[in-house]
Amino acid sequence: MGSIFIKGAEVYIDNGFSRKTVEIIDSKIKIHDENYVLPDDGELVEARGKKLVPGFIDIHTHGGVGVDVNAATADELEKIGEFFAKNGTTSWLCSVLTDTEEQTLWCIDQFNEYKKKKRKGSDLVGIHLEGPFLAKEYKGAMPEFLLRKFDIDLLKKYQERSGGNVRYLTVAPEVDGIAGGIKEITELGIAVSLGHSGADYETAMKAIENGATASTHTFNAMKLLHQHFPSIMGAVMESDVYCEAICDGRHLHPGVVRLLIKTKGLNRVVAVTDSIMAAGLPDGKYKLGVNDVVVEEGDAKLADTGVRAGSTLTQNVALLNLLKFTGRPLAEVLPILSENPAKLIGIYDRKGSIEDGKDADMVLLDEENKISEVFVRGQRQG
Repeated sequence: MGSIFIKGAEVYIDNGFSRKTVEIIDSKIKIHDENYVLPDDGELVEARGKKLVPGFIDIHTHGGVGVDVNAATADELEKIGEFFAKNGTTSWLCSVLTDTEEQTLWCIDQFNEYKKKKRKGSDLVGIHLEGPFLAKEYKGAMPEFLLRKFDIDLLKKYQERSGGNVRYLTVAPEVDGIAGGIKEITELGIAVSLGHSGADYETAMKAIENGATASTHTFNAMKLLHQHFPSIMGAVMESDVYCEAICDGRHLHPGVVRLLIKTKGLNRVVAVTDSIMAAGLPDGKYKLGVNDVVVEEGDAKLADTGVRAGSTLTQNVALLNLLKFTGRPLAEVLPILSENPAKLIGIYDRKGSIEDGKDADMVLLDEENKISEVFVRGQRQG
């Protein structure tokens, strides 16, 4: 079978749009001039009037379409991936909420099973562990009885079981053993994010100096800024770490999204969904790990306390929200959903931009910046 050629689109390359013909050959990208003559055996995708952009990357999500990551079989992980692909997310990390050691290992085993077969939908590129080394005072939806002090041996067990595929870990820097343990964590090939924390400024800054490179759902489940006590909030805003942002209009006011981008710069904000199994489904009762969750008007909260518990957001909506909240052009906003997360979790060598030789993970957007067509490693998604 010949290559697929996407012709006529404005293609997002080097932070701007230009008219190119993009070839998908053996799941990889090859860029040609606009007037490139197609071979006779090529498949043409006529994309005039549309924009071709890098596929979105969601590094923090707990599920969708009725599937909770903490209880998802390999086949159910594929179901999540198919749902994500329809919404422009071409790569993702499955976020395992703090759980028992036994259940966390089971989740890792399901990931391993998933990776053995050729799967449809978005490319599941690794695992995000949200805990268990988190602060009880800022636990959010984390079950308090499962939170614990730092245990490098436990983390090594998880990483070995996953074949090195735990790519991202959320920790609270004030938890016993974390500040000094971050170097050990990064040596395992894991990017460290700070969150679910009430750490003071000095402790948070020490964690960043030791190698933490991100902040989990920034502003949410962390001690906020005070002019005399900047705390973890001040540390992540001042430093060069990447800052996750849930752009659903509920977790962050649009003005806060604008402030975050203005403070951090467009190259240090990462749009995540933090979605739960209710994403893509109507209001009702759902699960998030061991928690019971109630969704009303699309807003997910713990059934017993009313604390917000993840979201029902998808990245296509996050893109539209970012454009609306900031008033910035599409070209400025796109890295927040693609390039930045790819760099944070160490996959930018093959994903996150439209370049020769990279995976053909791309999204066609229509004139209203809504999803028209999605390609995951060159495969057209239904």
